[in-house]
Amino acid sequence: MSTESVVERHVGHRARLALSPAQIEKMDAQAHAARALWNLLHDWWTMTTENRRVSLKDADAVIRQARKDIDFLGVLPAQAAQAVLKTYFRAWQNRWSGLAGEPVFKSRLRSAMSVDAPQGRHLNITRVHRRWGMVSIPKLGRVRFRWTRDLPVGKRSDDRNRVTGARLVKDTLGWHIAFRVQTFEPIPEPRTGPQVGIDAGIVIPLSLSDGTTYDHGRPAAPHAGGYGRPGKMVEPSRESPAISPGAAGGSSQTAEKTR
Repeated sequence: MSTESVVERHVGHRARLALSPAQIEKMDAQAHAARALWNLLHDWWTMTTENRRVSLKDADAVIRQARKDIDFLGVLPAQAAQAVLKTYFRAWQNRWSGLAGEPVFKSRLRSAMSVDAPQGRHLNITRVHRRWGMVSIPKLGRVRFRWTRDLPVGKRSDDRNRVTGARLVKDTLGWHIAFRVQTFEPIPEPRTGPQVGIDAGIVIPLSLSDGTTYDHGRPAAPHAGGYGRPGKMVEPSRESPAISPGAAGGSSQTAEKTR
């Protein structure tokens, strides 16, 4: 297949993680360390002047040393720490390009807890059941996640179709993993058939410009009998109950006696 007939797509897929209480505690510690590292970088950046900005190389060396000297930063994996640094520098580049505002401090209460796993080849994603898969998370080991969509892993993965990374995010329902998926799909060929216009309505649900109409497949309520509007579709369970002849006759005899 030629490169002109395919298009590159980057999509995300989010799945729920099945973590034990001990694993949840470790993930919370990593997320707090990532948030603290962001705030330290922001404090360092704002302390310097425009002529003495921190370089990416110097910041990476300081982060490596800080993970060795400071215990609460040591729980954060090295790849996740580098991802925080690159994300912070990218935030300033977006600010200079006019795409976003200036980076700010991340509050413990208002910011979402998240940890990056940027290396997709280290995830080792496998499917072990129809509804469950396994993924390797740094400093956490093998973890189960809910399999709700086919991923380009194993025999389905190659240089083009693969999982490039993941991001672990915590919300009110717990920890989830968001996979970054790269796929190459063929470009659909333009349709050469005739064109048709579609009009949506109430009495007639769909009307095409060539005269074809489509309905819901339910009978319309009879208007002459006295119930329902013309053309109104009714459910079988909502139809008016039929009056038996015996009941109708009994009512007329009662009326004659009254007279």
